[in-house]
Amino acid sequence: MKGLTSTPSSLFDVDTMPSPTGAKTLILLDLLSRHGEGLTAAEAARESGFTQNLVFRLLKTLVAMGYAMQREDRKAYVLTNRLLELSGPRSGEKSIAYCANEALRRLRDETGETVQLAIENDGKILVLEQFRGTHPLQVCGEVGMRVPMYSCAPGKAIFAAWGDAKRREWLEQRGERMKAFTGKTLHTPAALEKECARIREVGYAVDRAEGVEGIHCVGVPICDAYQQPVGAITVMAPATRMPVSKFPHFANLCHEARLNIEAKLRA
Repeated sequence: MKGLTSTPSSLFDVDTMPSPTGAKTLILLDLLSRHGEGLTAAEAARESGFTQNLVFRLLKTLVAMGYAMQREDRKAYVLTNRLLELSGPRSGEKSIAYCANEALRRLRDETGETVQLAIENDGKILVLEQFRGTHPLQVCGEVGMRVPMYSCAPGKAIFAAWGDAKRREWLEQRGERMKAFTGKTLHTPAALEKECARIREVGYAVDRAEGVEGIHCVGVPICDAYQQPVGAITVMAPATRMPVSKFPHFANLCHEARLNIEAKLRA
């Protein structure tokens, strides 16, 4: 039926909505979000049930506004990070992603390793921004990827910076569902609390191949003017390039980047 399209949770008759064009634009955004490899205009029209002419105009608008881009290989349209930037946490009127951009790029250049900006989202860690490293062999994730807080450095950095009540609430809701991803994963509430005490003492969190074998990470929290964590930055690398002995070195570089970001957030 023309004007009807399915979403993961419902069926909308967009032509009866106050702004049919606005509804169709949002439906295209939803379609692109569920196709990481992208959709051509023809594929988007087929899946949405809209005319190809309308889909083409809407996609071109999304590209012009920075919400989508067109891949060169198969001319498919994919989402950019624009929506994540809009929905990401803010300190006052400042966007964390915007304030962190320069510091993250400098941190990547200083270390040669992949650098990420992460935030807590519904009890997990969401990668908000990423700068790929410069080495031929790199460890990389994906922007928008969500991972457990307890098995990664940025997650533990934020977790340790929370107050006792918030940590206790998280553990009460999710502590029993913690699982080991490797033999080094800290997957019990007692082990995680002990690790948090260590993080607060040394000032940074680490991932000793706790999420993925052979991968090490160092992370520090980004705090607002009230010393509440609003995000974290992390450097990730193969354990051979980031042995335990180099954790303090990477942590110092992360702290320099954190101070730069926090200064911009509070300016």
